[in-house]
Amino acid sequence: MDILKLGASLLMDKLGSGDGNLDDITSALGNLLSDENGNLDLGNIVSGLQEKGLGSVVESWLGDGENDAISGDQVMELFGSERISQIASQLGSDEGSLLDALSDALPQVVDNASSGGSLLDSIGGLEGAWNMARKLF
Repeated sequence: MDILKLGASLLMDKLGSGDGNLDDITSALGNLLSDENGNLDLGNIVSGLQEKGLGSVVESWLGDGENDAISGDQVMELFGSERISQIASQLGSDEGSLLDALSDALPQVVDNASSGGSLLDSIGGLEGAWNMARKLF
């Protein structure tokens, strides 16, 4: 399953949007998780979490074990209130519900993207990995 569609499905379930349009939710999630060129940028999320002192949390998502939790406040800090507000409005949701849904969905999205090493593709291959490493150092 496509990573964005998986995340959108998780959001739809959590937001109670069973009758919502999966394509609209996928688009909104894509806007949140993509770089300025519209490419899925999970590497930026991983490095952002590491920069905010959540390295052990994101490592649990990348590993094969159980995923550690992230709070709605940590999600807000990662993406910023303006982006969260914009996505909540786009989805017809309130920010609190969206943050709650994202705190459940993000670990699963990153976990599934990193399964079998495919996170490398999600961060733009070796060049993306190099750019992510430069951000950390």
